[in-house]
Amino acid sequence: MQLFKKIIFFTICTLFFACNSEKKTVIRENIPVKKHTKLYGLIKEYHLLIKDTVKNGDSFGGLLDKHGVSRAKVYTIANKVKDSFDVSRIRAGNPYTVIKTNDSCSVGEVKAFVYEKSKTDYTVLHIKDTIYAKNITKKVIKKRKKLSLVLDGSLSLTLEKAGISPVLTHEMSRIYQWSIDFFKIQKGDRFKVIYYDKYLEDGTYIGIGNVEAVLFEHMGTPFYGFEYVTKQEDAIVHSYFDENAKSLQSFFLMAPLQFSRISSRYSRRRFHPVQKRWKAHKGTDYAAPHGTPIWSTANGRVIKAGYTRGNGNYVKIKHNNTYSTQYLHMSKILVKKGQQVKQGQIIGKVGSTGLATGPHVCYRFWVNGRQVDPYKQKLPSAKNIANTLKEDYLSFIKPLKKELDQMNYPSKNTITDEQLTSLN
Repeated sequence: MQLFKKIIFFTICTLFFACNSEKKTVIRENIPVKKHTKLYGLIKEYHLLIKDTVKNGDSFGGLLDKHGVSRAKVYTIANKVKDSFDVSRIRAGNPYTVIKTNDSCSVGEVKAFVYEKSKTDYTVLHIKDTIYAKNITKKVIKKRKKLSLVLDGSLSLTLEKAGISPVLTHEMSRIYQWSIDFFKIQKGDRFKVIYYDKYLEDGTYIGIGNVEAVLFEHMGTPFYGFEYVTKQEDAIVHSYFDENAKSLQSFFLMAPLQFSRISSRYSRRRFHPVQKRWKAHKGTDYAAPHGTPIWSTANGRVIKAGYTRGNGNYVKIKHNNTYSTQYLHMSKILVKKGQQVKQGQIIGKVGSTGLATGPHVCYRFWVNGRQVDPYKQKLPSAKNIANTLKEDYLSFIKPLKKELDQMNYPSKNTITDEQLTSLN
């Protein structure tokens, strides 16, 4: 009996340890899992991707026709997705991707069409089974950066030498377009700026974001600028004010085009290069490449738009009962008499029509019907910040101003990346 019990006990132990050993073996077994990459919501490994760019003359139907999609189906697609994507609005220069099946069931059938509207926005049109369009915006990462520069020539040239996006030049000139004459900036002028660069999640740089705070020292005079966001009539407004809550915006822009160079200033006596005689030059000539946009320096109404032998193609704008401006020698006029225009609106293109030796715009300025030099006038400013917001504004800019003031001007131009990120 005792021998039988021992045999039973030995058998049970053997089975227990055998099963336990088997279990451990299964746990240790390493089974490889195939990884897949998702692109546009589809598994990349199961599809063929054909990338290209829309060319002049291309149409949505024509692009899909190249890949075997019938005109009848294109018509069906266009109708089904018209509320979320207008297929007629694809533009030359924009990238697109045709996605085809590549599995055991079907090869080469178009499953989706991806159209990239911008660096951040794209549309995926699913067209194989269920037809629908999905508009997608990529996540944008913003990195806060601080930059201090001493000008060595023009603003754009200095930024180019420092390896900074030329878009920052545009942003700086936009902020100070009412208060600093960028035709007069000189070597030794300097600035400090706190701004944001924008990147996609994969690290692709997509440009300058907003400028948060800036200090520009021009001819020894400091000009502060702080971005302040307010809500006005259900709209979000981004404006710039100085350290005393005064608006950087003015009734008039400092110049009628993106700064280039002044080739001739207002003068009561100048030798005319075409007529070869001394006469008054009651305007300011801005030399710029042919086709450069010309904009209205203030809100107003077009009272003249036409051609004369001396002025060439020209536009005259009445801003109010006191001020009027005129823009001469255009290659093309883009407004009509009687049209209302806004400050900064493009009204024409630089040319050399009329009595002109080269491409430029002659900018003329009237005060109470008398032609004057605009740069010697005390021109009206835009509204300053509301008194009810002033305390909040001054509190908001206090740490930003301290941060700017504590930044040093380097002997060598440098940029600091704070690696602060936020998602839009």
